[in-house]
Amino acid sequence: MVGLDLPWGELASFAFAIAGAGVVAGLLAGIFGIGGGAVLVPVFYQVLGLLGVDESVRMHLSVGSSLAIIIPTSIRSFTAHKARGAVDMELLKSFLIPVPAGVVLASLTAAYISSESLRIIFAVTTLAVAFRLLFNRESWRIGEKIPGNPARGIVGLLIGYFSTLMGIGGGVMNNTFMTLYGRSMHQAVGTSSGVGVLIAIPGTIGYIWAGWGNPLLPIASTGFINWIAVALIIPIALIVTPYGVRIAHALKKRQMEVAFGLFCVFVSARFFWSLIG
Repeated sequence: MVGLDLPWGELASFAFAIAGAGVVAGLLAGIFGIGGGAVLVPVFYQVLGLLGVDESVRMHLSVGSSLAIIIPTSIRSFTAHKARGAVDMELLKSFLIPVPAGVVLASLTAAYISSESLRIIFAVTTLAVAFRLLFNRESWRIGEKIPGNPARGIVGLLIGYFSTLMGIGGGVMNNTFMTLYGRSMHQAVGTSSGVGVLIAIPGTIGYIWAGWGNPLLPIASTGFINWIAVALIIPIALIVTPYGVRIAHALKKRQMEVAFGLFCVFVSARFFWSLIG
């Protein structure tokens, strides 16, 4: 990989940072039903930059590699939540077509969108997520029953589209959708883990296609997926995710929501700074 001539001490610190991100990503996958992409993408972006990966593909690689990692963490989280009866299978089945359709559209977009545009999408959406997490109130409701089609299908399409462009599992978006219609946070989290599976598998394939043959990609990359990053994260995240599920079913969410909301504010600010710096 470009940049591997850096001192071993620095490379070790980068590997440590990625490993730490894997721990946090695994916990988030279990606690919030998300794939941890909000953590992984900014970490990957920083590490790939320090390793000298070209700016034009750095964000794409960060997003694509995050999606690849979300596959096993989402599956692990989904099976754990389903065993506890916390998954709305009827809603999940209704997302089987619209969510992957949004993923396909996002993959087509990723093949042509610039790194700057991807960072803008990530920063703006992350800031919106932070607002929702920091100022969320249990009293916020749109209705008492989740709407049927076509509204439900459109929501699924949008969740799949924007989640794929951000490299996240769609958990925060689906959590918001379900809780705004009166569903419990536990059920929203459990169902979101299944949504993550619907996003991550086709999303990974889409990012491989979108980046296929790009001459600026670093070693061990297939399209916009870097397998070194994936190999470092997956074992750690798989071990940690069940502990996140235990936390999700044992603790109140408010402190975690505030902490994650503040983290999202920091990440959003960092990407906005990269756009003007």
